[in-house]
Amino acid sequence: MTTFTALTTTMGRSTAEGLALALEALEPEPTGIGVFEVEDGSGLFEVAAYFTDEPDRAGLAVLAMVHGVQDFNVSDVPDEDWVAKVRRDLPPVDAGRFFVYGSHDADKVPAGKVPLLIEAAMAFGTGHHGTTLGCLRAFDRMVDAGFVPQNAVDIGCGTAVLAMAAAHISPNVVLASDIDPTAVEVAAANVAANNLTGRVDCLIAAGFDAPALAKAAPFDLVFANILKGPLIAIAEEMAKATQPGGTAILSGILNEQADAVVEVYARAGFNETRRDSIVDWTTLTLTKFD
Repeated sequence: MTTFTALTTTMGRSTAEGLALALEALEPEPTGIGVFEVEDGSGLFEVAAYFTDEPDRAGLAVLAMVHGVQDFNVSDVPDEDWVAKVRRDLPPVDAGRFFVYGSHDADKVPAGKVPLLIEAAMAFGTGHHGTTLGCLRAFDRMVDAGFVPQNAVDIGCGTAVLAMAAAHISPNVVLASDIDPTAVEVAAANVAANNLTGRVDCLIAAGFDAPALAKAAPFDLVFANILKGPLIAIAEEMAKATQPGGTAILSGILNEQADAVVEVYARAGFNETRRDSIVDWTTLTLTKFD
């Protein structure tokens, strides 16, 4: 089956995210929409939409004009070509004790590693991006220091790779939530593929706004690999949902944004424990005040 992609670029996150929101109203409706920053420090963003039916090219042209972006480049992508591209572009990722891989690399999992099977899909978090990798490394260091999470949650879970990493260490069920229903479906499929059904529960939620999250709180470990804006918006909620002495691992933060995020979380009741950067992205490890 042939699928279609529509891709454009624009300067600035706000324009890109506004366009992505507008794409949701297009008919036929996209099956997935992504906003990706080009990691070269230019401030350029790619906005991509994926379709199972040929998209409305005139509608895309109107959206591009209204939002002041480059015209969409529409192309058809045969399934077999997409799979081949994924296998070329997504090699395994070694993150301390964790090893993230696709099924085509199942024979490459080293002995003694915690395997995390993630197939590329329309959800963020294959382990290759500096933000996800940074979170895995931060958690790996905590485990090396003897930390065993008893009550963990992955907010904005994408593929649920972070929740699954925690489930391999924690004796209890880990929660994984995302505002995007498609991401939650992908997360649940990954959980099943990793034989972690019953160990990771996936649910739809905006931030901490879900009965299951409220019931499970306070957490001793919170992953939130999202973006600066949403991270700042949920700082107070996170403080309420994190137990004293608990840890928040935050990413999706550009290096130059890190100080602003730390400042907001300090006011909410967190100390900065560690800061790590991978290319343009920072991962923060924060501890809730006692």
